[in-house]
Amino acid sequence: MNKSENPIKQAMKTCENCMNGRIDWSTEMAQEVTGQLCDSYAKGLGVSYSENQSIPERDVVVGLLESMLDLLFPGYTGRREITQAGQFFTVGNMLNQIHSGLASQIAKAFSYKCKRENCNEDCVQHARSVAAALLKKLPEIRELLLDDVQAALDGDPATQSLDEIILAYPGFKCISVHRIAHELYVAHVPLLPRVMSEYAHTITGIDINPGATIGRHFFIDHGTGVVIGETAVIGNNVKLYQGVTLGALSFPKDACGKIIKGNKRHPNIEDNVTIYAESTILGNVTIGHHSVIGGNVWLTESIPPYSKIAMRV
Repeated sequence: MNKSENPIKQAMKTCENCMNGRIDWSTEMAQEVTGQLCDSYAKGLGVSYSENQSIPERDVVVGLLESMLDLLFPGYTGRREITQAGQFFTVGNMLNQIHSGLASQIAKAFSYKCKRENCNEDCVQHARSVAAALLKKLPEIRELLLDDVQAALDGDPATQSLDEIILAYPGFKCISVHRIAHELYVAHVPLLPRVMSEYAHTITGIDINPGATIGRHFFIDHGTGVVIGETAVIGNNVKLYQGVTLGALSFPKDACGKIIKGNKRHPNIEDNVTIYAESTILGNVTIGHHSVIGGNVWLTESIPPYSKIAMRV
């Protein structure tokens, strides 16, 4: 380019060069792209048509989950005004609204399963029953979570109050979601438990599969990067630090090369165990009660009670 050329002319030439590769949106292009997308939809993958009752709506499920968390610890989110005088009416109204919405989403999940498995179940009535059973367990779940809050207060010298834990701790947020999602998992509700657990994963950095069984007085300190697999079983008074993985060693396959699902493949952590940061425990192994696993340890075999495992440098 001529350095002596007028700057305005230089800019115009540059613009002309850019325009040579320009793509203009047009009616013809819209029709072309529309046809290609519809052809892809015709394969039946990744499409949910409303006339087939669709599938659960993620944002609605998350909203219902947050409403249940509001019931468990009213007033902490500020989404609803809670007064002592009016709490009975407020809680009752919330329960009725949640049941209606939750039953609708569970019915969609059951309908999705029935379409895949060609069953003739009354999805709507079954969904209403499952939603009612979950809401009936909310007082019990609240007591479990209050025990988890106490575990955090007992295990973290940096916190000053139960309110701070409920309001701010990601580990507590994740276990709160898990205790709800796990009930739906046990009731064999498709899709919804995973939507809930992955929502918690997104906002906390903690990945707990809804199938994991977790005992009382559970505390995840810091939390980021913790992974707990589907068939993991965790006892009472267990404490995990950031980066801990309770995972699977490998996935057995059938004669066609497909992964065999449903096998027990994750660790069993007995009561009163502490597992420090970045440790990885894989496979269907058992960590005996009152054991301590140091940071950055890699374990693929069982250890007896009262063990102390450390990586020495």
